[in-house]
Amino acid sequence: MASIKKRPNGKWRARYRDEAGHEHARHFDRKTDAQTWLDEVTATIVTGIYADPRAGRVTFQAYFKQWAARQVWVNGTDRAMALAVASTTFTDTPMKSVQRSHIEGWIKKMTTDGLAPGTVKTRYNNVRSVFRAAVRDKIIGTDPTTGVTLPRMRRTEHALTIPTAEQVGKLIASAESPFKPFIALCAFAGLRLGEAAGVKVGDIDFLGRTLHVTRQIQRENGRKIEIRPPKYGSERDVYIPDELTTMLSAHIKKHGTHGDGWLFVGAGDDPPHQNTVGYRWRTTVAKAKVTGFTLHDLRHFYASGLIAENCDVVTVQRALGHASATTTLRTYAHLWPTAEDRTRRAAGSLMQTALAPTADSSRTAKA
Repeated sequence: MASIKKRPNGKWRARYRDEAGHEHARHFDRKTDAQTWLDEVTATIVTGIYADPRAGRVTFQAYFKQWAARQVWVNGTDRAMALAVASTTFTDTPMKSVQRSHIEGWIKKMTTDGLAPGTVKTRYNNVRSVFRAAVRDKIIGTDPTTGVTLPRMRRTEHALTIPTAEQVGKLIASAESPFKPFIALCAFAGLRLGEAAGVKVGDIDFLGRTLHVTRQIQRENGRKIEIRPPKYGSERDVYIPDELTTMLSAHIKKHGTHGDGWLFVGAGDDPPHQNTVGYRWRTTVAKAKVTGFTLHDLRHFYASGLIAENCDVVTVQRALGHASATTTLRTYAHLWPTAEDRTRRAAGSLMQTALAPTADSSRTAKA
């Protein structure tokens, strides 16, 4: 219900009641301005983007705390969200006052501060989820992050660093005995660091040559051990080669791990700390004189090997534990043969078949 009335002081008072029955009013010098305001409010109600003006007075930081308290997050997500929000330049700004210009200024600052485009995108997506929640809660009518331009990221084929098979071989040969199978699990089973650290002996089906990836190891604040499902819920079975099975079996026999014990052991009975893994990796890299690669690049090496053997996208997705085939294609699409490659190979095969009789005839004539 809405109305416009002229006040004794000559002002025009426009008022309406929202769906909750709360009255809102504003005063204008001209009746036409009052009517325009009511029309705008009515339009937001009709289109479903209405937000209570009083609700929008809450600051971005305050709303985030209220919203975050209701979310079911793992610790890693909690920390990532808090970091993204803390980096914003509008934490004390009322939600209804945050404009697209605020978002653009924040992105510009992150870029100027030297953050990588990927990091900027991640923080932007985290902050955007807060504003989207505010729209759903009718705290604000529209999302100010919509349509904001992010810094250009390198094309995937240029950003990926993939070691060669020879380089991986040098790394394994140069590693200390307990660290060899750790590298092998990353290179020939595509495990992430936390997943490799979280493997237990019982996860390996030696007869079926299958590795059950059911957990990863994370550290809360870098200290307390946290065992949780793999990233993005990517529990999976990885079908491992005989050579890797043999290496893992020899490792277990040599180091006495068995039953429900960790395949790799750090301090005490805990799995290895990521700092320890990082130190062993840097030591191995230096000894092998193979530079320019991270431990995670071994996962790319594994993916590239599957693709080179003509594995389809779904097979690669499942082996890597990606949430969807879209993720796999976004990362590795450039590694699959193109239509041009297939055309070239097909034409080459045709040519070899067509010319083979001619070549045989020439040899027979000379004889």
